[in-house]
Amino acid sequence: MNHSIIEVHNLTFDYPGFRALSDVSFLIPAGSVTALVGPNGAGKTTLLRCIAALETPLSGTVRVAGLDVYESPREVHRLMGYLSDNFGLYSDLTVAQGLEYAARAQGLPTSAVAAAVTSTAERMGLTGKLHHRANTLSRGQRQRLGIGQAIIHAPQVLLLDEPASGLDPEARSALAQVFKALQAQGMSLLVSSHILAELDEYSSHMLALDQGQVLEHRALQTASVTETGQGPERRLRLEFVEQAKAVAPWLRGQWNVRLYRAEEQTLEIGFAGNLSEQSALIATCVASEYHLTSIAAVSENLQQSYLKSLATNRATHATNGTNSSRRSAP
Repeated sequence: MNHSIIEVHNLTFDYPGFRALSDVSFLIPAGSVTALVGPNGAGKTTLLRCIAALETPLSGTVRVAGLDVYESPREVHRLMGYLSDNFGLYSDLTVAQGLEYAARAQGLPTSAVAAAVTSTAERMGLTGKLHHRANTLSRGQRQRLGIGQAIIHAPQVLLLDEPASGLDPEARSALAQVFKALQAQGMSLLVSSHILAELDEYSSHMLALDQGQVLEHRALQTASVTETGQGPERRLRLEFVEQAKAVAPWLRGQWNVRLYRAEEQTLEIGFAGNLSEQSALIATCVASEYHLTSIAAVSENLQQSYLKSLATNRATHATNGTNSSRRSAP
């Protein structure tokens, strides 16, 4: 992922009497799955609609695959799939007919339509439902049909607004597997959802909005590293017989180690080395004067990360507001 598939610069959008987005800027890496999170009214749906060229902002620019979405909306739509939170299906059409309609609406040549319908139905797990009408499908199957219609033209980018809303846990899990497969095939996804635990399963990045502004945008921790290459920092939890405060100074001095937390007999660290270097670190801990009892990877929890960022941001604004009031007081 060495280039940006979506570029948003200084985007501002107003509804009558209300500013929904204020000077929003970010870059979405190609091949990523970005979780778009934030409280109700944060501007998530408005942002997706601006990226999809369905709304015109007051100011700012949006580019998808290098194309300005407002100057070249038709060209951008050929590269993009979009599923709104209140998407509709033609109830009396079969799954096959619905997919065929979407394929033709996206401009696929007649000779390619049948193959696109077959491959999309297989990708979405709907092959056995091709001749069933949409109004006979379960909620999860309807959701997959909606996504199938959005991707039948093989877009580079897929925008999804609350795709798991109303689904049971089994359907959500199946949908997560679909998103992982789409990413593996090279598609870039931007997914808005309130179900942060579900986003945890497949997201590579988090874009958090609050009150129409970017709260945080960053890559999420990943455990994928190569044997020889320098991998991203991974969180590790080490437990010792000794108290953490006694071990912490020594552990902090080890190569590629960043100490995040020390309490009782547990230390949480960030380690930026590769797997061989991690093995060497463990061997050093075992051979030291301290007694290592266990080591485990720490997976980042998207919900905890988001809530922490939100609390920090609001506390900062509250402090700034208090300081401003003090400065302006007579």
